[in-house]
Amino acid sequence: MKILFLSDNFYPETNAAASRVYERALHWVKEGHEITVVTSCPNFPEGLPYEGYENKWRSIEEVQGIRVVRVKTYMAPNQGVAKRLIDFLSFMVMSFFFSCFEKKPDLVMASSPQFFTAVSGYMVSLIKRVPYGLEIADLWPESVRAVGAVKGSLFLDLMERVELFLYRKSDFIIALTSSIKASMVKRGIEETKISTVINGVNRDFFKTQAHKDESLEKELQIQDKFVVGYIGTLGMAHNLENVLEAAKILKDQRREDIHFLLVGGGAEKEALREFAWSENLFNVSIIQRQPKEEIPRYWSICDLALVHLSNNETFKTVIPSKIFEAMGVGKPILYCGPESDGSQIVLKEKAGKRIDSGHPESLAKTITDLASQKETLEQMKLHSTEASHHYSRKRQAEAIIEVATAYLNDQRVEKSSSTKPQDVRS
Repeated sequence: MKILFLSDNFYPETNAAASRVYERALHWVKEGHEITVVTSCPNFPEGLPYEGYENKWRSIEEVQGIRVVRVKTYMAPNQGVAKRLIDFLSFMVMSFFFSCFEKKPDLVMASSPQFFTAVSGYMVSLIKRVPYGLEIADLWPESVRAVGAVKGSLFLDLMERVELFLYRKSDFIIALTSSIKASMVKRGIEETKISTVINGVNRDFFKTQAHKDESLEKELQIQDKFVVGYIGTLGMAHNLENVLEAAKILKDQRREDIHFLLVGGGAEKEALREFAWSENLFNVSIIQRQPKEEIPRYWSICDLALVHLSNNETFKTVIPSKIFEAMGVGKPILYCGPESDGSQIVLKEKAGKRIDSGHPESLAKTITDLASQKETLEQMKLHSTEASHHYSRKRQAEAIIEVATAYLNDQRVEKSSSTKPQDVRS
């Protein structure tokens, strides 16, 4: 199968969207499919080209068998609204324009969360006259409304109309959580066109390690500490100030044996750093975004994986990719956020526990309790590792191809039936 895939983010970027598109494409290539990914110059979340890249009008490279077409966009850091909106719109326009010059594929796919990419994908599918598959990882713009990034409802109401239009016009939809599918069906989208394919982890890359990276521990001066690790985007949706408030409580309690490690970039990074500095939180390390290849080193020194979301109804539909990475590296998980598809997975697999976010006292106490429960942590580690086999990126990639193949086969059958001579009886 020849797939033209549009995604604003892609390797070497390390955010959830970039990782899942890249890692699934690797599996598809291994299975003999021809994959072309149309994306931007890697720049997330700082809004600056990564080393070795330029924001050219069009550049082509091959990444482990994947044909990657990078197009020029307006680049903005992952903060603020106006500039990010221009960024999204520029990718929509440029990805559509340059995709029109690509050879006709069997299928066009586009990935959310920002659905301006989905607009481009739909338009390309019309030009190429091929089926269109839409992947939904987040109910955008509802998630934007939830974090208050855009004031006023008129713009978001308009965006929601566009969102529903795209759902209706797509030939099939991949929803990454069952709650996302349920929300779509509730809003009138045909249930039979939606398939739920749970996210996963690249088990060849994220795997358990027998020992901690001692050189990294020494570099960060956290030897012999119980390390609570948050590795991912430091964004508005994550309410990470709550984590620093918990760190402040533990500092006041003189729990010098517990250390918080936050690794990543995002809209809230500088604010979090300023807070940590102003409160003299020596028990917190905030590390800038790391290359993907370095992430397993940071996971290795964590004793507890922290998944943290704002306590908002919208995030009940979310399954953070951090869950699967933590499972891949065999870490116990503390899910701090609303009851959701994500927390249900953690609890069902016995890989960790859940508490509400927004209560730093509760977070501090839970971490303190877990730090002393060595046997409980060991059991969570075992369950976490076992669960990673059920949520592999390979399985996710295979499931999506099965959905696409089934749709294309149905289309061929319908065309074949429509071209047969009619049975004329006198």
